[in-house]
Amino acid sequence: MTAIINYGVGNLFSLRSSFAAISEEAVVTGDRDVLASADRVVLPGVGAFSDAAAKLREAGLFSYLRELAEGGKPLLGICLGMQLLFHHSMEYGRHEGLALIPGEVLPLEGRIPAELDIPHMGWNSLRFVKKSPLFDGIEEGAYVYFVHSYAASSCGEALVADAEYGLRITAAVQEGNVFGTQFHPEKSGDTGLRILKNFCGISNKAC
Repeated sequence: MTAIINYGVGNLFSLRSSFAAISEEAVVTGDRDVLASADRVVLPGVGAFSDAAAKLREAGLFSYLRELAEGGKPLLGICLGMQLLFHHSMEYGRHEGLALIPGEVLPLEGRIPAELDIPHMGWNSLRFVKKSPLFDGIEEGAYVYFVHSYAASSCGEALVADAEYGLRITAAVQEGNVFGTQFHPEKSGDTGLRILKNFCGISNKAC
């Protein structure tokens, strides 16, 4: 069973519908006991980094998520949920993240050509940097859907895929059993569904 974390931020029910489309059981919850019993956990997110981090803390889930991940439970962060996995974000000041993935989150503004729109919104093709079970059966160049104004940087060996938007945008990361996608698998058609299916096939022994 997959637990989709409900902390007041994210496309929760769209995401749950995507798991239903691949015949995988998923529950939307903020209950620690349910998260502990789940086979894997998804951290969604839209909006501002600082607000999302504050809501995670208010829900008593900030440190608990770290405990789950450090205990080996597969964790997938999506969009802002991926950004929360990093050490910090520079969105309207410096804000601390979960520090499960090396690197920081920086604005696209000033780093991409001025003629490109912010937020980065639309379909972009993936370039694989290294192998990850998240992309089993997916060919390089597959298109996925992005909506974001900030992007992760300095990910080191955790970087597994990127995309081109005036610079190489961090598209996906993995550090052991912790995964993140800047794009939205639930909005990325058959490719996105395959990524979610792959995540459901990951156990803590396979990471």
